[in-house]
Amino acid sequence: MSEGVRLDKWLWAARFFKTRSLATDAVDRHKVTVNGDRVKPARMVKLGDVLEIDNGSDQWEVDVMGLSDVRGPATVASN
Repeated sequence: MSEGVRLDKWLWAARFFKTRSLATDAVDRHKVTVNGDRVKPARMVKLGDVLEIDNGSDQWEVDVMGLSDVRGPATVASN
């Protein structure tokens, strides 16, 4: 997994969106940027990337410190 994880899959696995399709839609509507750039859902997220995420009710600026394409427990995602 050293090359990265698809942005839409990472957003879902990190629990910013309930479904991967909601994550894909947010990226398509430019509600998510990577390092300040508008991107597509298939963009590979890498360690050190900075994401700006707006899910409609909350906004975050996130430094990517870990990669996963598997949705784990919420307690792990919040750390």
